[in-house]
Amino acid sequence: MKFAIRSLTVASILAMGGVAAHAADLTYEPAPVAAAPEVFNWTGFYVGVHGGVAAGDFKYPLSINSGEFGTSGELKQDASGGFGGAQVGYNWQFNPNWVVGVEADIAAASYEGKISGNVAGFGFDAGSEVEWFGTVRGRVGYALDNLLLYGTGGFAYGDVKSSININGSGVSTSDTQYGWTAGAGFEYGITKNITLKTEYLYVDLGSQTLLDLPIGETTNLKMDADTHFHTLKAGLNYKF
Repeated sequence: MKFAIRSLTVASILAMGGVAAHAADLTYEPAPVAAAPEVFNWTGFYVGVHGGVAAGDFKYPLSINSGEFGTSGELKQDASGGFGGAQVGYNWQFNPNWVVGVEADIAAASYEGKISGNVAGFGFDAGSEVEWFGTVRGRVGYALDNLLLYGTGGFAYGDVKSSININGSGVSTSDTQYGWTAGAGFEYGITKNITLKTEYLYVDLGSQTLLDLPIGETTNLKMDADTHFHTLKAGLNYKF
């Protein structure tokens, strides 16, 4: 009986030792944690290209002054055209979704309009064309990951060529004019380096004197050309 009890005790000890050894061989491995998706960051320099369409009108304020007598009015001609160019800029993202930046662009253009009529017995035809224009603007936006919604505004400049022909005699002028611009747009990050944008801008390039003509000794005819237009464009940027 003693032998049986001792045998049972030894067997129990050996069995418990085997279980402990097996338990010691088991290791704990935590469940893998999924990597957080990479958040798009707008900070950095970028360069790109763009193209679009422009529409609006040229306005021609005119006045006739003769001593104490004078009259004034305004002629208007619809205009349209296209443009294409390049841009460069820098964005800074902070706090954590706001984005501020600056952008400069320049584009060749074919925005033009023509008008003809008769004023005080003088037959005329006039026309204006924007051959190129550019802007330097600030941008303020809000980022929803890789989607940026923004407003923009600043300085505008461009080359405006205008001409007028009155009763067979003509004059023309071509000047670089300066003004302002404002608009809004959105930009979408296709990859971490390539973005696609769509933007609306209103551009006002101010006024130039097209005609300042004395008629006789006391009469003067003056006509200006005002240049402003709306643009809608799409562009691609490469962000460094």
